[in-house]
Amino acid sequence: MTRAQGRRLRVLSLIDRASSQGGAERFAVGLATHLPSERFEAWICSSREPDAATAAAVAEAGIPMVTLGRQAKWDVHRMWGFASLLRRERFDVLHAHKFGSNLWGTVIGSACRVPVVIAHEHTWTYEGNPVRVWLDGNVTGRLATRYVAVSAADRERMVSIEGISRDKVTVIPATVHIPSVGDAAGSDLRAELGLAGDTPLVAIVAVLRPQKALTVLLEAHALVLHRVPGAHLVIAGDGACRQELERRCRELSLEDSVHFLGRRSDVDSILAAADVAALSSDFEGTPLFIAECMANHTPVVATAVGGVPEVIDDGRTGLLVAPRDPAALAAALTRLLADPSERERIADEAYRRLDRFTLEAVAARFGELYEELAREAGGNED
Repeated sequence: MTRAQGRRLRVLSLIDRASSQGGAERFAVGLATHLPSERFEAWICSSREPDAATAAAVAEAGIPMVTLGRQAKWDVHRMWGFASLLRRERFDVLHAHKFGSNLWGTVIGSACRVPVVIAHEHTWTYEGNPVRVWLDGNVTGRLATRYVAVSAADRERMVSIEGISRDKVTVIPATVHIPSVGDAAGSDLRAELGLAGDTPLVAIVAVLRPQKALTVLLEAHALVLHRVPGAHLVIAGDGACRQELERRCRELSLEDSVHFLGRRSDVDSILAAADVAALSSDFEGTPLFIAECMANHTPVVATAVGGVPEVIDDGRTGLLVAPRDPAALAAALTRLLADPSERERIADEAYRRLDRFTLEAVAARFGELYEELAREAGGNED
């Protein structure tokens, strides 16, 4: 029976690690769990062991999840299990996320004759890695049925730098609000940190990696303190840069006003507590963090990089600053901390636009793409 005769499309999402940390990882899982069940039979394949919170959420959604058991980058023999899964289950659509899964997914998916193979690029620098550029353009870009970019800016770099055909690239922003696992209603972040209820609070939730340029945020916070002496900064998340950031924090004598929270599952409660959110990244696609700020009525100051200006209307739904400019970032943060009415105006306007950035809205767009490509490919027969 074909899809035209009423069978649900079988869709497998491939991600290196199904996780509640990291925007692409959370998006991949959120998308799979929000596809309309009457039209799609969704599966998830995580090449590494998923975290407990994600495994529980996927199980609760009734979605099968297969784990390949990879432990290290070069533990490639585990991908035989992926090939076996594709041959056995005969999926209509394989949707891979991020560079490694895109490469393995397109090569193995094509070899196993999956009718539709989608490679989803969640952004990178497009610089300093000629091998990746070549693989994206000459392997993934050729074998994928369609490449998905998360912003128009990313599509232009994929076309101009990697040589991918413009007709093959579809732009679907990945900026969505994914409700956090933690209990926002039961949290009081200021009380947890021993702060007074009226303490000015700036927050960022991110994987602590170089892309996020958090040393710039620390330098900006040092400048903010000259104008708003009681301000505090919370940094939620963990990653390779944590020790460097803590060292820089000590160098700037910020230990009393900067709080490293580590990994947290209560993103919404953190943002709901903050007066202002900050995003200091060197590059981005369309970060989930912005939609999470919108959903929690938290005005955001962000660097005008990648797809961020496609989401934030400067001065209306947030404030944009140049990257690597601590003074500009500090000025924008101070402006909002000093003006509650402007914070409220920006937060309200951003919230009114949130319906564009729900999981349901984005899942609907992907559902249409899956069905369009499956019709063109003919799909698997039962």
